[in-house]
Amino acid sequence: MSAFNALKMGESQVFTSAKSLQSRLDSESNNSTVGFLPTMGALHHGHLELVKQALQENTHVVVSIFVNPTQFNKAEDLESYPRDLEADLKLLNSVGDVIVFAPSVEEVYPEDYQNLSIDLGALGTSMEGEFRPGHFAGVMNVVNRLFDIVQPTRAYFGIKDVQQVAVVQYMVDQVQSPVEIVPSAIVREPSGLASSSRNYRLNEDQLNEALIIIDTLHFARGIARQLSPQETKVKAIEFFKNGSLEIEYFEIVHPRTLEFITEWVPGARACIVGYCGEVRLLDNLELIPSNK
Repeated sequence: MSAFNALKMGESQVFTSAKSLQSRLDSESNNSTVGFLPTMGALHHGHLELVKQALQENTHVVVSIFVNPTQFNKAEDLESYPRDLEADLKLLNSVGDVIVFAPSVEEVYPEDYQNLSIDLGALGTSMEGEFRPGHFAGVMNVVNRLFDIVQPTRAYFGIKDVQQVAVVQYMVDQVQSPVEIVPSAIVREPSGLASSSRNYRLNEDQLNEALIIIDTLHFARGIARQLSPQETKVKAIEFFKNGSLEIEYFEIVHPRTLEFITEWVPGARACIVGYCGEVRLLDNLELIPSNK
């Protein structure tokens, strides 16, 4: 153990307690900036792209690896979630010097923890909120708690989970946190499939079958200018059914509010979830170019 009670693995220092991590960060100069990536491990090259961005934009980068039990709807999903800290550290060490926070459940949620309760309104009841009740309450609590521990300057989130990004931004606004939320583009495999830890659970045939998700999104983008959002949705679902996956939802939403739209707006985004066997896969794609 070092002076900060950190485990040394490769080039990364791994802190398991909030106190030891905070001591490490407090040792830096006052004008240092901290970029933060909250993850549940099972890291892939999508995470690494976020780490690279954070390394470019901050003095230090903290990556948390914590499988948060409060955001799982099914006990079997929590149990089967992949955990391999050694593999995660090897990946992180390949892109730079990062600080890793790998706490226990008890460290994140001590006995005196006060649950954060924020009414998300429609943002919390549509799409993921409808099909994963309680999920966003778990997300808000763990992210808020990790922000309290890490005190980051910026926090990085991939927009593959576009609704999660919106929820975190809303939470930050409500609690008046100074953390800057940085949404980052979806990282994809060469096939076009969105990079995800869930992809590890798919065999070669299933990885090919899962391409119907991105194919459907591209199909929707191709017909969007000729049809209304509702007509585009209907045609896209019909197209998806040409594949073997089971669809959970396909929605076309406003890029900021994520409300369902009836007229096209710049940045309008299609969001989709499908099941490949027992594996739940989600993705999204901008259908109408934004004004950026």
